Amino acid sequence: MVGLRYAFFLGCWIHSELYPLEMATREVLPRFGVELVDVPGFSCCGYPLRSMNVASMLYLSSRNIALAEAEGLDLFPLCNGCHASISEVKHILDNDPEIRGRINDELSIEGLRYRGTARIRHILQVLSEDVGAEKISASVDRRMRGFRVAPHYGCHAIRPSFVGRPEDAEDPKVLDGLVRAIGATVEYYPERLDCCGSSLGVADIEAALRVAGRKLQAISVNGFDAATTVCPFCYKMLDGRQDVAKKVVGDMGISVPVFYFMQLLGLAMGIEPRRLGLHLNQSPVDKAIAKMEAVVS
Repeated sequence: MVGLRYAFFLGCWIHSELYPLEMATREVLPRFGVELVDVPGFSCCGYPLRSMNVASMLYLSSRNIALAEAEGLDLFPLCNGCHASISEVKHILDNDPEIRGRINDELSIEGLRYRGTARIRHILQVLSEDVGAEKISASVDRRMRGFRVAPHYGCHAIRPSFVGRPEDAEDPKVLDGLVRAIGATVEYYPERLDCCGSSLGVADIEAALRVAGRKLQAISVNGFDAATTVCPFCYKMLDGRQDVAKKVVGDMGISVPVFYFMQLLGLAMGIEPRRLGLHLNQSPVDKAIAKMEAVVS
């Protein structure tokens, strides 16, 4: 697989604190012939401003798309929230010539123009469509038969459907298929589409942690060896805030290893854990890694 080039958009959280997500992605994707291009000038996607100033959100997202288009590249936001925000803005601009004209007047100050030529690629699309499950499966050195993984999609990967999500809102399957491609086991559990609670964090952090705790309880009760997600917000809640969340729900027995999917894929490929940023995870991933080593064939 050669010739896959994307404008790599990290957003705010990955840049500022969720370093393992970037580390794992930069370590894994080039091994499939994917070139991640760092484009100078990228800024926030505008999502934090949507409830205060929609015009600012429209401008920021369209500007990032225009920067990618100026390089002749599709845009690859690593963050679920950024992907949803930028996709929504693209949907608006492509369907409203008046707003598109106003935005382009503003972008012209920097010599930029939104043309609508760049696709906005989600990590699930890059892995399942551009790389492909077959190639992923062929890259696996440590097939994890019997290792049970709970996929957690995250709300922004499946909603809102009208702007084009990489997954079905009611019955998502792509992440399940990618987990199976590395040889692990996926099983249904009723809470699979439940929220991580992150969106409540600003208004009511205790409520947010309670939602995260209940999700972790469900994964634990159903006997999974680990959880995996493709969303930075979900990773932050389920991995980084697990110790606090279990106190909020009063269940100190919760002990769920949480992996960003690129970390899990990298482990299956035989990549050294530190190169995938696993030493920075805050959930008990060490016990999951030990079990993986016991079940690989």
